[in-house]
Amino acid sequence: MTTTSRRAIGVAGSAMLAAAGFGCVSLLVGLDRVGPFDSAIIAAVQSTESAGLTRLAEALSLLGSTGPVIALALLIAVVLFVKLGHRLELMLFAAALGGAAVWNRLLKAAFQRPRPDIHPLVAETGYSFPSGHTMAAFALYGAVLYLFWRHVPGKAGRSALIAACALPAAGIAVSRIYLGVHYPSDILGGLLAGGAWLGLCVCVYKRRSGQRNGHSSEQREAA
Repeated sequence: MTTTSRRAIGVAGSAMLAAAGFGCVSLLVGLDRVGPFDSAIIAAVQSTESAGLTRLAEALSLLGSTGPVIALALLIAVVLFVKLGHRLELMLFAAALGGAAVWNRLLKAAFQRPRPDIHPLVAETGYSFPSGHTMAAFALYGAVLYLFWRHVPGKAGRSALIAACALPAAGIAVSRIYLGVHYPSDILGGLLAGGAWLGLCVCVYKRRSGQRNGHSSEQREAA
């Protein structure tokens, strides 16, 4: 088995695990079995409340909202299309981010979970499960990490890339709990749903990429 095949199997397996995990969390949320889990984490996170942390949480939450996400996505799309010349990669990026947004709306409409009322620091509308901010952040930063990984040389550069993708995504997720607009189980559900969708997109991309490379090889051999 080639390295490429093993990686493809790993991505597919990870996507299925994430989907199964989301199914388990969804079932527990539907059965109202996550109360103690949510309450304990909310209490721990909100116990750190301060004016400075509140401003930071509001900034991180804003970073994960629709406008900034679209602006950052467009900037990354320009880099992929103009600087790197990656058309197929651009399709993966658009599918990951756009599909995550669509799936989140559908899932929220299906579960219709009210938002928490435990010491909310900001006002928020709409349903709660799964977290849209978390799904969008995972799709955006996960796709960036995957697409730019092979273009960043050295361990130091790749470590910096991981930090640049992981820290804002984690900060956005925690900020939603801190601000009292999401349950921790919403965040977990958003993480797993986003991971499953991104994994599916990567699987399709790798298949299409393999077909394109195989077609190019056949053309070279025919020539």
